[in-house]
Amino acid sequence: MKNINKDNLNDVISITKKILKLFYLILIVVGIYVLLRIIKELGILSIIIKVLKLLSPLFIGIIVAWLLNPFVRFLEKNKVNRKLGSILAYVILIGFLFLLIKALIPIVYNQTLELVENFPKIFNDVKEWIINLFSNFNSKTINISKVEKTMIDRLDNTSIELSKSLPSFIINFISSTISSIGMFLIGLVIGFFLLLGCNNYAMTLLEILPKRYRTSTKNLCLKINKSLRNYVNGALVDALIVFIVSTVAFAIIGLKSPVIFGIFCGLMNVIPYAGPYIGGAPAVVVAFSQSTGVGIAVLIAIIIIQSIEGNILQALIISKATKLNPVTIIVGLLVFGYFFGIVGMLLSTPIIGVLKVIIEYFDEKYDLLNFK
Repeated sequence: MKNINKDNLNDVISITKKILKLFYLILIVVGIYVLLRIIKELGILSIIIKVLKLLSPLFIGIIVAWLLNPFVRFLEKNKVNRKLGSILAYVILIGFLFLLIKALIPIVYNQTLELVENFPKIFNDVKEWIINLFSNFNSKTINISKVEKTMIDRLDNTSIELSKSLPSFIINFISSTISSIGMFLIGLVIGFFLLLGCNNYAMTLLEILPKRYRTSTKNLCLKINKSLRNYVNGALVDALIVFIVSTVAFAIIGLKSPVIFGIFCGLMNVIPYAGPYIGGAPAVVVAFSQSTGVGIAVLIAIIIIQSIEGNILQALIISKATKLNPVTIIVGLLVFGYFFGIVGMLLSTPIIGVLKVIIEYFDEKYDLLNFK
């Protein structure tokens, strides 16, 4: 009988465990997809979305209280009354929001007007760029003129549809913005009262449970809280850095409305993998409509920014906060994006991360899946 190589056996066991972990995570995503599909087919999804919209001020309040609670607890440790600490936290938050809005709103407003006024010119420039691009090609196998005509027709149709829908879009955007501001203000009020009694509410919820489950539930909640907080903090810092760097780069290059495109790049960057492409595409299109040089410069700038961000910041956020396999993240993006669009893509990674924490917690406690 041949001697078994222990090192090779350990390598096989290690690889098998990694494959099993990936399989379990993909199985979770598939299970979520099937569940959401069933809910959608039964018409329950639309009801859930309506209920969530009605309860959005409560969710805003919970998020605000959750974000500010570490700061208030820090003040409590330094012998500052919780009520006074909550007021101080809100003063800082509202002051920051006021200064941010005061600084950004005029710039965004002016650049939006400039962008809307330049839409016809942008479409004409893009059309000319397409014509010049295809004039340099000469292929016997491909009907270049037909491809060119198709692209120009689609561009013209998009321009016509945009000009028709733009007034109604602006009106809807203003009304939805006003409604969102109202909900956000109500959420701030709810968040303040939640922040005042944050610890009490947590204890009350734990007391509802039987005594034997309280300690384990508290430990699980702490693990979920840590995972979510790491992800949110990292994602916010990441988005802010991308926004600042992109805006400065676009302004230096000479792209029109650099702040708007910088904000969009920063917001979309929160979405792993797909976000940078969604955020950078409009900036590149508008840049090429200005000139080929500006287009190439903006494209290079986005590639450099996203390469640095993707290899350093995003890697740190995803790996340290959620420890999810890239395949799981991509599949989750596809599933949640299919059902909930951009919002679903934003929430997919933290939701799957939370599910992973829950599964690993019960695996550690009951040795269900042997994840160790």
